[in-house]
Amino acid sequence: MHDDRSLVEGRLKRVLDERLRPAVYPESVPLEVVVWHAPDEPVPVAEGLAAEPEPIAVGARWGAPWGTSWFRVTGTVPKEWAGKTVEALLDLGFDENMPGFQCEGLVYRPDGTPVKGLNPRNQWVRIGAPVEGGEEVRLHIEAASNPVILDYHPFLPTKLGDKETAGSEPQYRLERMDLAVLDETVWQLVIDLEVLGELMAELPVESARRWEILRAVEKALDALDLQDVGGTAAQAQVRLETVLSEPAAPSAHRISAVGHAHIDSAWLWPLRETVRKVARTTSNMTALLDDEPEFVFAMSQAQQWAWVRDHRPEVWARVKKAVADGRFVPAGGMWVESDTNMPGSEAMARQFVHGKRFFLDEFGIENEEAWLPDTFGFAAGLPQIIKAAGSKWLLTQKISWSQTNKFPHHTFRWEGIDGTRIFTHFPPVDTYNCSMKGSEIAHAARNFKDKGVARHSLAPTGWGDGGGGTTREVIAKAARLRDLEGSATVAWETPAEFFTKAETEYPEPPVWVGELYLELHRATLTSQAKTKQGNRRSEHLLREAELWAATAAVRTGFPYPYEELDRIWKTVLLHQFHDILPGSSIAWVHREARRTYERLADELNGLIDAAQRALAGEGTRELLFNSAPHARGGVAAGGAGTAVVEGRTTVTESSGGGHVLDNGILRIRIDTRGLVVSAYDIEADRETVAPGQAANLLQLHPDFPNMWDAWDVDEFYRHTVTDLTDVDEITPEGHGVRITRAFGASRVTQVLSLAPGERRLLVDTEVDWHETEKFLKLAFPLDVHAERYASETQFGHFHRPTHTNTSWEAAKFEACNHRFVHLEEPGWGVAIVNDSTYGHDVTRTVRTDGDRGTTTTVRASLLRAPRFPDPETDQGVHRFRHALVPGAGIGDAVREGWRINLPERSVRGAQEVAPLVTVDQQAVVVTAVKLADDGSGDVVVRFHEAHGGRTRATLRAGFEVAGVTVTDLLERPLTDAPSPRSEGNEVSLRLRPFELVTLRFTRA
Repeated sequence: MHDDRSLVEGRLKRVLDERLRPAVYPESVPLEVVVWHAPDEPVPVAEGLAAEPEPIAVGARWGAPWGTSWFRVTGTVPKEWAGKTVEALLDLGFDENMPGFQCEGLVYRPDGTPVKGLNPRNQWVRIGAPVEGGEEVRLHIEAASNPVILDYHPFLPTKLGDKETAGSEPQYRLERMDLAVLDETVWQLVIDLEVLGELMAELPVESARRWEILRAVEKALDALDLQDVGGTAAQAQVRLETVLSEPAAPSAHRISAVGHAHIDSAWLWPLRETVRKVARTTSNMTALLDDEPEFVFAMSQAQQWAWVRDHRPEVWARVKKAVADGRFVPAGGMWVESDTNMPGSEAMARQFVHGKRFFLDEFGIENEEAWLPDTFGFAAGLPQIIKAAGSKWLLTQKISWSQTNKFPHHTFRWEGIDGTRIFTHFPPVDTYNCSMKGSEIAHAARNFKDKGVARHSLAPTGWGDGGGGTTREVIAKAARLRDLEGSATVAWETPAEFFTKAETEYPEPPVWVGELYLELHRATLTSQAKTKQGNRRSEHLLREAELWAATAAVRTGFPYPYEELDRIWKTVLLHQFHDILPGSSIAWVHREARRTYERLADELNGLIDAAQRALAGEGTRELLFNSAPHARGGVAAGGAGTAVVEGRTTVTESSGGGHVLDNGILRIRIDTRGLVVSAYDIEADRETVAPGQAANLLQLHPDFPNMWDAWDVDEFYRHTVTDLTDVDEITPEGHGVRITRAFGASRVTQVLSLAPGERRLLVDTEVDWHETEKFLKLAFPLDVHAERYASETQFGHFHRPTHTNTSWEAAKFEACNHRFVHLEEPGWGVAIVNDSTYGHDVTRTVRTDGDRGTTTTVRASLLRAPRFPDPETDQGVHRFRHALVPGAGIGDAVREGWRINLPERSVRGAQEVAPLVTVDQQAVVVTAVKLADDGSGDVVVRFHEAHGGRTRATLRAGFEVAGVTVTDLLERPLTDAPSPRSEGNEVSLRLRPFELVTLRFTRA
């Protein structure tokens, strides 16, 4: 037989495009349209419905950036349409290739009842099936004219990302407002031909199945009269019945489709718009669940559920019913789909605490999976947190974006720093916006790396990023793929159903140890510095507020601020969303974030001050409150008293220029450039700075990645570097020196100081930053030979190699740390600690002359200046604090990391304050002291082993104890945990490396 594939395939494409799809709606009449443009921010529904509109014609432009327009459409169903299915077609000016990224609408009935959302892939509203004819139609559309930020030429700088700079030029043109007859037979034929055409294109040319489909499609097209599509569509469908009824092979890959609408809680739109996106999407999905009995929809992010509950009660009622029916499924058990690299230990724990508790309180549902399809890599401490929250599975998608190395598994057990293993799945469909295209389904089956031992994978199915969700077309395709020869099989299932089957099928999958590093989006560790600083500061202020409020509540009866802390935690957790904290959102989002963090800081400082004054009492004695988990200056961790400062620091000028700082522990030499050329550990007789090098070196790189400006830094940025060594002024100040220097359009002021009795050189840096597309680093070249280094992560630290033996190691040229980076040779090490930065790089070179030793350089990433999506990223004044800690063991790194983030507070009062809880082992770090969330008055203490070794510890409560229980993160007793050995107010424990423990003390 002659090969006529291209002829038939071309015929199919043209007939679909030019005859069949237009014939889905064979008859239509226009609706009358009027509009009212809200003058500013969105208004309540009642106000929008009652507003006085003005006429608008199809073809007219509408919608200033970030505006809201209320359209009212009215009309009458023609009498001659009686018995037919009629829909309103409401096209606001959509580009169907941009669902979630442009204008959207929510349709209401005149009484304010929401009907469904409108988006580029969902432009219809059912009027009747069938209609009687003569029905009056009246619908209202709350239309959001969100501007397109990520356009067909992506990453171009735009001022549209902030309402304050976006202007008022209309963004859209009203395209269609009609009543139309839906020909369901033609619609079904279109789906049949799409499914078969897409499947056919994925089959081998040599396969008989491909040719069978080709011949059936050809016969169907032959049966179709293109001048009478509606009259002949049923005949064409008959020609396809045989090929559509052939069952899949028994060995076919099995896909669990989960209805999905990934909705970024903020990204190319502000938080307030996400509230409306969620309402539109949930309206659509509850309506679709009513129409499609097999469909299952899952939605994560408790915050988004709370938005529906609080802002759209009518939609919430429909959601609750669908949840009760088991078809609208809470997923993930987190407050938001957060970044997992940068949130601190407690914050990462609270994501699960608040997320899981919301679903338990509202629905009595316990989530057992973490659902993070779009998060930019996963910290090595996360498995233990997932387990401690009572969950056991993880789903993500984003690792498939890695540029260099292909991850070797799709289903595996992920082992964290403490040895906890979590059953994990990466959907091989390689998208969290699956639309059931044949190419997607075939890719999932081909791509699945666990063939031969497993055959199940999951496909998050529906339009996402900006929401929208699953469509009736997608569900219709899935129905045809349920059991179809040549294809993977598809069934709608909940995440729990998938994971249960997958784990049963593959009980001993391979194990991946350590972080799940995304080889992309590395610059998200640095972009939008003030957002990151706001997060870090808020985390530590919350620690202080809980600690001192709990202490004051137990000691003085101080009213514990349950509601305030709950609200503030949820606000901080929201801003850890994976496009807010990473700095990849529009200017509006980060402008609001800065203001939010300032407001939270004021409120938390007020709570802390009130609790500390209640503890200190009335008096004139100066007390230092120590919120850090280690004693300092003679003041116990979690206590208050009079600090003791021992020793002195001298600041002298060098004979050859520059200055020497000496406190008897360290001797720091600063040259005339303001650079540290020596950091000498006097007791160890050991130099810290590599020979011929200088620390505290600011370095500037060009920074113009190939794509994803705010997200990415590409390795070639290192090819060009400018050392900022010109200095304007160096003057002694206190226990150190002040240095000022200028570069480009920017200016830096640094204070290097060495306090008496301290083993750390503080580096306070203020940058007035006005560069564009540049990357600023702070370098510390160290005379340390180390094949690996430690960087802090949640509830411990993680080691990365300093070398680049393999492509996996080379790809980690920018990585995340929390409060410290630590390197060591046996018996001596160095730590670099920080109060607000996350991104860093570590490189090593071997000196070819002199001692031929190894220079290991640690560089902290301070600032970037990408122009997309925020063209003014990071412009302005920033302050950073780092410290160089020579002679530091890992315990010193842990301690100094906490101290730099939790400075002492001075309060005048009458008496010292004893800690509420003490631990006798430095390796055990208490991360939270609080009252139980249930209001019982029980004291909850969370701690972990922080040095990476086994240890014994005794924890003592500074109050009378009636009982103590080991709990999960939600403060529920752990039935499988051994009871702690306790006597009186003391609890004795044995901890494995990095083990996390939560104890709940009942007060006597």
